[in-house]
This record gives sequence, structure tokens and C-alpha cells, in this order.
Amino acid sequence: MRIAVISDVHSNLHALQAVLGAIDADAVDEIWCLGDVVGYGPRPNECCTLVRERASLCLAGNHDLGVIGTLDLDFFAGDAGAAARWTRAVLAADARGFLAGLEPSGRAAGVELYHASPRDPVWEYVLGPDAALAAFAVTSAPLVLIGHSHVPLAISLEGQRVVGGIAEPGHETDLGPSRRLLNPGSVGQPRDGDPRAAWLLLDTAAGRASFRRVEYPVALTQAEMRAGGLPEMLAARLEQGV
Repeated sequence: MRIAVISDVHSNLHALQAVLGAIDADAVDEIWCLGDVVGYGPRPNECCTLVRERASLCLAGNHDLGVIGTLDLDFFAGDAGAAARWTRAVLAADARGFLAGLEPSGRAAGVELYHASPRDPVWEYVLGPDAALAAFAVTSAPLVLIGHSHVPLAISLEGQRVVGGIAEPGHETDLGPSRRLLNPGSVGQPRDGDPRAAWLLLDTAAGRASFRRVEYPVALTQAEMRAGGLPEMLAARLEQGV
């Protein structure tokens, strides 16, 4: 089976459309989304519609939960809070209903999936070895998928230590025999210095995972954000991938 894994779309419709175009060209059987369909960006309703239509599995991210009221928006500071309040005001009823039906963790085909981390599926960032080792300690599946950090990761458990880290574009990793912790990176707001939209291809038959990047019209998303009155910093950071 060939599975496309996406995460952290953040209402960036142009990035999502570019990724879905690449997925469609790659003969993928299923799409899994690790959450944060909304937040930060200008097109939450359209992104919810596309993810609902295309993804066979979708998790809830912290921004999704904040926008629908499951989390108090006081947890979202500064520009993140301003964008969450803006999104809450423009979110359509059908998009709200879609997000309300999601959970921050799940399981599929023997894979454990979490928006943030196994210890805290909503908030914890997994970026360093200590958090990665803790994630392996509280899971048992050969493959664990996480999002939330907006940074692509390929980490393996070798005995009692973790090996790996940030996954460069085009990086490929075996899916066995060691256990793997993978983060596809962000579709809509990458934070690894590469502004291109990120996604992950799992090929279970070949036993390989491949990290992909896709160009998209960043300036169009920025223009929509500015037209909507979203914080300038959120628009400006897109062209830097930070």
C-alpha cells in the first residue's frame, strides 16, 4: 500500500492543492492527515472540505481544537491567538462539524498516529532525542507518526538510543526492522528553513518512506492573509520557511 501522510495544513489552500497534485501523480492508495487543518492561514473552510473529501483518516490538532472551542483560546498567545480567533469567526458550520468529529490520536494498519506526541497528543513537541525516546517508550507499533512541530523528522530506535533527526527533502528511510518515528513536516507552514510544502510517502510493500517537498505560490497565500487582516508576521514567515 502507498500512503501519503500530511500534517499542519493551517488553512493554506494553495499549499494543500500543490501537495494533493503531487500525491495524485504518485499513485497513492490513501491519504492520512495528522491534524491542524486550520489556524494561521486564510482559507480554513476550503481546506476542511478538501481534507474531508480526500483523507481516509484525519486527526485533530491543537489549532483545530482551539477554533471549535474544545481548547480555550487563552492557550494560544500572540499571533497564533489572533489567527485562531479570526478562524473561529469565519469557520463555516460544515467545517466546524468536520473538525468536531476528530481526535488527536489514532491507529491504522498497525501504525500509531498522534498530532503532537504519544505522551501528549495535543501539545508536546518532539524535536530532540529525549522526547523521541519517551515517545518510543509509551508506544509499541513499529511505526509512529507525529506532526505539530512543522519539522520533518526520521528517527529510529536502536537498542536504548535514538538515531536520526531532521529529514532533508528526498530523504528515504527503511520501515524496518528498527522501530521508526516519522514526522512529515508541514504542508502549510514549514519551519525547517524550506518554504516548500512538505509531505511523506509510505510504501509499505517496498518497506520505504520518502520525504517530499512541493513548490506552491507562496505569494498568493500571503496576499490572501493580508487581505483578510491576519497578522503580518504569519504571512511574512511563509517565504522563509520558519
